[in-house]
Amino acid sequence: MSRQPVTRAELSSWRAKLFYGFGSIAYGIKDFGFGTLLLFYYNQVIGLPAAEVSLAILVVLWVDAFADPTVGQISDNLRTRWGRRHPFMYASAIPVAIAYYFLWTPPHGLSHGALIVYLIVMAILVRTFITMYEIPSSAMVPEMTDDYDQRTTFISLRYVFGVAGAVLINAATFAFLLRGSAAHPDGRLNPAGYPVFAAVSAAVMLVSILVSARGTHRYIPMFSAPQERRASVGTLIREMLATLMNRQFLILLTAAIFGTMAIGLGAALLIYVNTYFWAFTTKQLAIIAFAGVPAVIVPPFLAWPLSRMMGKKPAAIVFYGLCVTLAVLPISLRLLGFFPPNGTPLLFWLVFGERALSTTFGIGCLILFGSMTADIVEDSAVRTGRRSEGLFFSAVAFINKLLSGAGTFLAGLLLAAANFPEHANPATLDPAVPTRLIELYLPAMIFFYGIGMLVLSRYRIDRAAHEENIRLLSETEAQAAVALVAAPPAQ
Repeated sequence: MSRQPVTRAELSSWRAKLFYGFGSIAYGIKDFGFGTLLLFYYNQVIGLPAAEVSLAILVVLWVDAFADPTVGQISDNLRTRWGRRHPFMYASAIPVAIAYYFLWTPPHGLSHGALIVYLIVMAILVRTFITMYEIPSSAMVPEMTDDYDQRTTFISLRYVFGVAGAVLINAATFAFLLRGSAAHPDGRLNPAGYPVFAAVSAAVMLVSILVSARGTHRYIPMFSAPQERRASVGTLIREMLATLMNRQFLILLTAAIFGTMAIGLGAALLIYVNTYFWAFTTKQLAIIAFAGVPAVIVPPFLAWPLSRMMGKKPAAIVFYGLCVTLAVLPISLRLLGFFPPNGTPLLFWLVFGERALSTTFGIGCLILFGSMTADIVEDSAVRTGRRSEGLFFSAVAFINKLLSGAGTFLAGLLLAAANFPEHANPATLDPAVPTRLIELYLPAMIFFYGIGMLVLSRYRIDRAAHEENIRLLSETEAQAAVALVAAPPAQ
């Protein structure tokens, strides 16, 4: 029996949304590995200096960042029977899984310099191949719906699956995959656990990408796509620059610069803070990973109604402010002497509560940030006559990679400034060392987050402006169709 043709209404179905979001599991796993473990693994487990590892990661992200606008621009202009986005998505799955596994399994016997080169090469491969999935996949949202509120739902599910992937691999890593041994009682410092972590992560990444690509494949004929046209490289570059000069986009991009610096710094130092400042055990880290569960479930139920009631920007600022306040509160209280001592159940559950709430509000802000980026597509199309979904989302990813790398590099500098040693034993390390690190870390986080929130307040596309953009584009398309019908046939 033949399959029924896909209708436009199906693009907003829950089936389409779930398959769309499912692929973000791969991105969540990659983010956990790069954001939380990579600096720690090559610094504390392999034994390379933190400043050198963080510089290597910065180089990786800066090299990879240039892949984002390239993939975005190519996918915007690609025309195949599998559409503009899916060829990239299918092509990325197997290579990213293989590269991710080898990132965590460097050959034995490599010299200091060779290990740095190995880290750079393998990390570039991972991030380039994940870009081939993430940028085209992200760019599908404006193609699947132009509805102001539906876009928030799509972006919500993308973050739901991404956070779920990060939470589950986080919990599994510290509970089961990084096990202690006689030589390394602390599983975090046991080299034998990382190849197991790598194999499990790579397998899940492969499955999530292929399931998402295959599940959304049937909607390809219904995706919005501009007419194919030919242009020189110089013309494409000029158009890219003109498109990216959109004022509202520059506001979001600037906010992303400061917010991403803070996120990169916080992610890189999180395992150091948990291990050496709060003195949590590996088992406690497995439990605290589940503080991310509310961030899987709650943000869509907050972001969608709050954005309908207040608008996307005011709701995003509310989430942003709550996230930052909660994130810095426990550390600030400890430095002031108003927080329970290490090793007490009260301390653990207070930090657990802070992580649950701050992550929930942070994801809520990111959902609305992504939805606002999607709305810029029509704002730009009204001004330039071009739809550039891939270019906008790739530009945001470009900045995220550049600046999260800079955040990781800054983390390495703070570790060096605090004289943090390699192979540090949590049981014997002088408590003054992690305290020095926190005294550097806290003001940096407040500065970057604060500037990001101030810039975000300048964004101006609300519901009325978006609906006006949709109306203007509809009129333009109708006029173009009339002109095409009225044009004399070619001789």
